Amino acid sequence: MISFEKTLSEKILFPKSKMTKAHLIAYYETIAADMIPYLKDRPLTLHRFPEGIGKNGFFQKNAADYFPDWIKTKKIKKQGGWVNHVICNCKETLIYLVGQGTITFHITLSRADKLDFPDKLIFDLDPPNGSFGSVIESAQILRSFLESRLCLTAYPMLTGSSGIHLVVPLDRSENFEGVRAFAKNIAQYLSKKHPKDFTVEMRKDQRKGRLFLDYLRNSYAQTAVCPFSVRAFENAPVAVPISWIELQNGILSAQAYTIDTFLNERKHRSDPWEDFDNKPHCLGDAKSKLEKLSGVKISADKSYKSP
Repeated sequence: MISFEKTLSEKILFPKSKMTKAHLIAYYETIAADMIPYLKDRPLTLHRFPEGIGKNGFFQKNAADYFPDWIKTKKIKKQGGWVNHVICNCKETLIYLVGQGTITFHITLSRADKLDFPDKLIFDLDPPNGSFGSVIESAQILRSFLESRLCLTAYPMLTGSSGIHLVVPLDRSENFEGVRAFAKNIAQYLSKKHPKDFTVEMRKDQRKGRLFLDYLRNSYAQTAVCPFSVRAFENAPVAVPISWIELQNGILSAQAYTIDTFLNERKHRSDPWEDFDNKPHCLGDAKSKLEKLSGVKISADKSYKSP
């Protein structure tokens, strides 16, 4: 007689590639030690597909009432109320959530002990016309500006979806309003310097084939996909931190790695983000440099306020 647990583990979550829940759990068990540091102490948004990606999934912020008591949670203030987010600080919590049909983990840009002060700044670069080559070129321009003109170290990550995240580690001395204003001013400055390549137009029909320099994730309660998360596409692509050399040497897609290919590749690669937490930046000097370059005073962005 087949056990109920075995039946659940054999449930197919990726119909075309025939990947099962057991396949997904095995991946997360293997990668847990690498992934937990990126999840630790951050409120989570879970992207769940209990019936597989062939059915409608859903995003979950509030911890379910039936989650066991040992699952850590944190009540986070939002406009008009509170959200009881899951906090994943251990492998057991990670695997439990995967067992509940969670395919992708999205994390806040700040930690629970200092929610209004992010420890990372993110630019989200997606191809304007489906050309991943244009994303690579744009990422290199942005990196060059951040590093050579503002003295900020930028780390690239394939999102496992369509584009690249460029991530700058911060020392949590600046709140979201300040970080968002800084990122917005970078996007505006580069859009003026490279008007044929970049835009800050919100409306897609106004972008005219230019890449949108998306700085909007740099806000309270906004999230970004966690490194090493699986994405809800066939073949189970993975969000993978990469090196700049790796990006320049033939990566053709944001979905270049799947749970199978990445685990094989992982055995032979060093961690390109190994020193990420050792180089947090204070934005004071970078703000002064940007104001001097642009001639624009950077003021806190009041278009989005934390609750």
